[in-house]
Amino acid sequence: MPLFDRDTTIFQDEDVLREDYQPESIQEREEELDAYKTALQPVVNGAQPRNIFLYGKTGVGKTVATRYLLDHLQRDVAEYDDVDLSIVWLNCNNLTSSYQVAAHLVNELRGPNEQISTTGYPQQTIFDMLYDELDSLGETVLIVLDEIDHIGDDDDLLYELPRARANGYLSQGKPGIIGISNDFSFRSGLSPKVKDTLCEEEIHFSPYVANELESILQQRAQNALHEDVLADGVLPLCAALAAQDTGSARQALDLLYKAGDLARSQDVEGVEEKHVREAQRALERGRIKQGMVDLTQHGHLSLVAVLSLALEEETPARVREIYPRYRSAAEYVGTNPLVRRRMHDHLSDLAMQGILSRNTRNEGRAGGKYYVYDLDVAVDMVLDVIEDLETVDLPPDVLRHAP
Repeated sequence: MPLFDRDTTIFQDEDVLREDYQPESIQEREEELDAYKTALQPVVNGAQPRNIFLYGKTGVGKTVATRYLLDHLQRDVAEYDDVDLSIVWLNCNNLTSSYQVAAHLVNELRGPNEQISTTGYPQQTIFDMLYDELDSLGETVLIVLDEIDHIGDDDDLLYELPRARANGYLSQGKPGIIGISNDFSFRSGLSPKVKDTLCEEEIHFSPYVANELESILQQRAQNALHEDVLADGVLPLCAALAAQDTGSARQALDLLYKAGDLARSQDVEGVEEKHVREAQRALERGRIKQGMVDLTQHGHLSLVAVLSLALEEETPARVREIYPRYRSAAEYVGTNPLVRRRMHDHLSDLAMQGILSRNTRNEGRAGGKYYVYDLDVAVDMVLDVIEDLETVDLPPDVLRHAP
């Protein structure tokens, strides 16, 4: 008897529920797609592309709509002899400056044997290399900058590139930028001159509501799951939970996928609402764990301070009790501690992420109001995360009390 066998009960094609799956059609985004198509129309006409800025929360369809439309655009313009189109896609997640974005774009446009170092050149030299590559193509180039908000305040490229043709840096190439951002505040932080060029066309993707999410889930479930494996309330529950939280299709799809995975691991023949509830708890634990991993060093040190008190059963604790533990943890790893007020800001961030609980105490006129903090996640989970970090070590007094 084989150790592994094909899944014939729950999933028909589970890849349909994964993040990188590209659906054949986009649902519940008709208005956004119409506006997007209109903004891309100059490309088909052989004209200079417009610069397009998309914004909205994670999982609301910005990237999937972009891939869908650009796939169709590239196929459709092939029918016209006077239009040549290239598309360059760059995720800016780990890029924090115009220089880094420009250098990576140069390498995207060059062959594998012509790559450049992404450090060590003057910025204008990198920009000139980029202009040379774009001009050598001699065609329309759409540059998609996903998660463009990571570039921060260093937005020179976002001003220079859309104006490169008008300023005489390009004679043949016709570039257009498509910027995608999850950060609503990024646009407002741009300089006025960048807004005028980058935000030529703006499209806002609002969070999905429950009935829209249910429609998306129904479409995916038809291809992802075997027939009749879903209890009647599963898709509405997945949609409702995601709508109440983030309005994200990604979250709704993750809930359905995890619920199906739990049903499969339990060797049952169908997915029920209880599996969705279990999936919600499991995904929330995973989200919080990743949130702990992604903290800054001082966020980790603040967490270590609360952990040390929790292990000694000294929580809930006030800031004045947590701060000495934080200072000790910082000094142990050779880092200068922040002042108490800044450390308190990190405690507030941890509470907002659901890692710590924060409650108000009131001792009347004598003691006044103050906050107390405690771990809002299992001690074992915190220990697992902290022990795997390279920038933070658990002090010996913490390890002594660890289970």
